Amino acid sequence: MARDQFNLDGKLAVVAGASRGIGQSIALILGEYGAHVVALSRGEDGCAETVELIRRGGGSAEARACHIGRMESIEAFWTWFHRSHGDRLDILVNNAAANPYYGHILDTDVASFEKTVDVNLRGYFFMCVEAGRRMRDHGRGGAIVNVASANALSPGDKQGVYSITKAGIHNMGKALARECGEYGIRVNTLVPGLTRTKFAQALHDDEEFMAKQLPHTPLGRGAVPDEMAGAVLYLCSDAASYTTGSSIVVDGGYLA
Repeated sequence: MARDQFNLDGKLAVVAGASRGIGQSIALILGEYGAHVVALSRGEDGCAETVELIRRGGGSAEARACHIGRMESIEAFWTWFHRSHGDRLDILVNNAAANPYYGHILDTDVASFEKTVDVNLRGYFFMCVEAGRRMRDHGRGGAIVNVASANALSPGDKQGVYSITKAGIHNMGKALARECGEYGIRVNTLVPGLTRTKFAQALHDDEEFMAKQLPHTPLGRGAVPDEMAGAVLYLCSDAASYTTGSSIVVDGGYLA
């Protein structure tokens, strides 16, 4: 019975930012447990490997381009989605992220600020809105998971605007959960700690940053992407049927 709670057979999932890193690991585990995965990245070819890995493991997946930092791209994706899959949707995972500036907060330029906000806040919000409307209208509810960061709860050095947007994602999940619960829509947040991905390479390459970070991480290391995927599987599955408005921290103890 317990194993059946994680079964996603027949579920339809959209994973934004699925080309590599945490997003790819999430897409793979959802596919492994039975969901049909629509894997998104800025370019459709970016998710070709993700789709191939899911299919090779016996799962079902397709790739689609969607730049969530651009409203016209979000609108075009959901228009395509409606033509291809109708109004049905069971799972949305927002993992795409932007952090173009790494440096002192007072030196943040307008272009970097706008790009970070456009992807991490506006993009997440309207992906949730479009998904939530479909989950509401088809009457079966669904699960939304937004990927934030430990920076949402404790701002990272040289990551000012990024940390601010991640704090917004943390609260976004709570706001959506409060207003969408009546429709059977559960909205939760994954809060990863430092994870070895291409996106976070600048942090891993910063010896001063790592020298400060690791002594405050009880497990004494950064994570790998696959260590984030299990928490998302839980949040998307029936095992989490009474879990909404929550943030699951997976950070090696950094925030403890």
